[in-house]
Amino acid sequence: MRIVVVGAGVGGLALARGLSARGHEVSVHERAAELRRGGAGLSLYPNGTAALEALGVDVPSLGRRLDAMVVRTPDGRERSTMDLAAIAARLGHDVRQVPRRDLLEALAAGLPEEAVRFGRACTSVTETPSGPVVAFADGESVRADAVVGADGVRSVVRRELWGASDVRETGWASWLALTPLPDALADGGTGFITQAPGRMCSALPAGDGLVQWWFDLPWGPGVPVPDSPVAELRARFGDWADPGVRTILEHARDEDLSPFPHVRGGVRRGWGRGAVTLLGDAAHPFPPSTGQGANQALEDAWALTLALSGPRAQADPAAALRRYERARYRRAALASAASGLEAVQQFPMPPMSRSAADRLLTGQFALYIRSVSTVLAAGRAGVRLP
Repeated sequence: MRIVVVGAGVGGLALARGLSARGHEVSVHERAAELRRGGAGLSLYPNGTAALEALGVDVPSLGRRLDAMVVRTPDGRERSTMDLAAIAARLGHDVRQVPRRDLLEALAAGLPEEAVRFGRACTSVTETPSGPVVAFADGESVRADAVVGADGVRSVVRRELWGASDVRETGWASWLALTPLPDALADGGTGFITQAPGRMCSALPAGDGLVQWWFDLPWGPGVPVPDSPVAELRARFGDWADPGVRTILEHARDEDLSPFPHVRGGVRRGWGRGAVTLLGDAAHPFPPSTGQGANQALEDAWALTLALSGPRAQADPAAALRRYERARYRRAALASAASGLEAVQQFPMPPMSRSAADRLLTGQFALYIRSVSTVLAAGRAGVRLP
């Protein structure tokens, strides 16, 4: 089957890897001039690492395994600990923090030469009796048996399917970076979240001496980026005594920081039409509050690879795409709804004993990951990719 994927992000490359390994003719078209090596890191939870393993990626070679996440108050007092090692043992797959560029390179390395074409901005997708046709800004067009829009929150393919975009900024933003830090955090397997009402700082080791860190703040649409983001963060968080926050603020540089406005859009029951569908942020854009963006894209890639494998898909690609959408809708919609509760998530847990808080945080998050995962549910049922 000839399949065109629009977008060479995590989801698009993961899908191309899965489909190529199963004999499909896959081409990935990316508007950027080269593989995007910017950005910070990605938190891969057991559902994301399970999907990567099923797609043949050497997960232990990526980033750093995470064993715990400590929740602290601005004065540095520990409130609770999420036992990520226990969650990994319960769900059967690691939690890892990975530089985004490393994951993209690992996914691209598993693709045939020339499978990814750069400088290819999609301008339209047209359905024809002989299959969908994708047009590009360079004047070329490509016909396919199936088209997958994996082109992010501002997806052209989504616009072609459903008209004007419904993606909106939520009024929150993350200021994030991936940098070396002179702190024991870089060498361990423990991250932290420091919370106060309406503000949060978090940091996670990402391997090779790097730390992924970010600050979450209310940040309305249209608010200009400050001349010095570091000065802004120091003004807002400089009174926090938490040692991790103080270390980050001391070593932060403006050139390392990137603003990441949070967005969300509707999650349709049917993501596509005919032989065209969507994947990842193009299908279900939501804020990063529960760390499920990349994980849900990987889940989509795994499920769509499964749906497009076998004679049934070859005979009717459009029906295969609808099976994929039905399989993923409920869990992706749940992840979107949970991730949209940003304001609630910035408030500390109510007072309780430390042991009770640890058990509650760990148990609730394990349940959440299981609830939003198609690949973990399939694993329990004995389903594997053909």
